[in-house]
Amino acid sequence: MWIWSKFMLLALAASLAMAPITASAVDTTPEPAPSPEIAAGKRAIEARDWEAAIKSLTAAAQREPRNADIQNLLGYAYRNTGQLEAAFRHYRQALQIDPRHLGAHEYIGEAYLMANNLAKAEEHLAALKRFCLGVCVERDDLSNKIATYRAQAK
Repeated sequence: MWIWSKFMLLALAASLAMAPITASAVDTTPEPAPSPEIAAGKRAIEARDWEAAIKSLTAAAQREPRNADIQNLLGYAYRNTGQLEAAFRHYRQALQIDPRHLGAHEYIGEAYLMANNLAKAEEHLAALKRFCLGVCVERDDLSNKIATYRAQAK
């Protein structure tokens, strides 16, 4: 009897594992399209047109003040114009909205390297190491930039 019960449990488990997923079990809701301002900001970033990116993303931030991604992108655009204080302000805002925002941790760490503040960059690398459990491009990129920074400092 015990063997038969064990066999039935294994058969049931196998049939459940092979059962098709029903439509109700999968969220098929499409991601909402980004606002026109966000889309324009991303295109401007791809084109390395930092001023246009800042203009578009600032408009997007006015519409969505609690969007950490917009703040992170604004920080990125400002950093690429050399305006580090503005970049830091937007990265900090992104991290205030979402303390686990991987991109903001990576980019603020890179900005700290530009400002010759290795200790602060390493703080953000430590945060990425806490938040990233597997493959993590942001952690690896910042780690590599810190290693390059150290090698050039010698």
